[in-house]
Amino acid sequence: MADADQDPLAQSQRPRRPHLASSGRYPALIQRLRARAPYFGYRLGATLARKAPRPVADFVAGAAAEVFVRAMPERRSMAERHVRRVHGVRLSDAEVTRQARLVFASYARYWVESFRLADTTGAELDAAMSTEGIGHVDRALQAGCGGIVALPHLGGWDAGGAWFSSVGYPMTAVVEAVEPPELFEWFARQRRALGIDVVPLNADAGLQVLRRLRSNDVVALVCDRDINGDGVEVEFFGEATTLPSGPAMLALRSGAALLPTAVYFDRRRGHRAVVRSPIPLTREGRFRDDVARITQLLANELEALIRRAPDQWHLLQPNWPSDRLP
Repeated sequence: MADADQDPLAQSQRPRRPHLASSGRYPALIQRLRARAPYFGYRLGATLARKAPRPVADFVAGAAAEVFVRAMPERRSMAERHVRRVHGVRLSDAEVTRQARLVFASYARYWVESFRLADTTGAELDAAMSTEGIGHVDRALQAGCGGIVALPHLGGWDAGGAWFSSVGYPMTAVVEAVEPPELFEWFARQRRALGIDVVPLNADAGLQVLRRLRSNDVVALVCDRDINGDGVEVEFFGEATTLPSGPAMLALRSGAALLPTAVYFDRRRGHRAVVRSPIPLTREGRFRDDVARITQLLANELEALIRRAPDQWHLLQPNWPSDRLP
């Protein structure tokens, strides 16, 4: 019998599979799967965090944080740079390394808690929350112009938003767009299920936020990082950088109180929401100059909030021009 590899008839009858190098179908499929990998990863993480008992979820998150500290040297380096900015020259190299590891551990806790919020009752949120300065939010709503809670990437801000909503504050959050789009939609659904309205950070975000403020909502803006790169130059932890102009612009245009805020991890599984006094919005000159001045005041307030718990500052990206230099 002739070898099938040499028999022309057998070769003509044998089904042919396209070679990866000669067909664009398989590489395109692989590319799509890679693009959707973050979506699948977050969904899997959320499922595991929700199904596992809390002590098990906390243990796994702590172990994962140790893995990521080693596996993500660029992010670890950024965490160390930011730790030095907050503490200045007072820390030894060993202490800076330790503090950076605490940042990763805190970030892991953030994700575990965020994933488990869907199964957390309002009573449980309230029992775990203590507050400082919450009267500033109440007075902002009494004035009828809404309030802007301006937060750094600190502690458990998602848990804070869920708590605000659970006790009756009308909450809107401006959320950075992430890829793939289905991941953003999944995040948005999770927050809406907690009673938080979601506005994507895009060209229409400003108008949508103004509508919410005119409806006397509380709007949460995480604003210690200039994502779009078109913000206002400020001095932040002793070094020039830019921060988003949105909080100041929206406050000036709407009359809403601009409230520097943080939600810290407190105790083993508790939280503490701290709302500082509203930033003065008195007009002193041209609109753009007032925006720049108020954004600098906000930067000063964010510094004060971060200094209270620098190991909870989950900023792992470049945030100053010097961070991007080779």
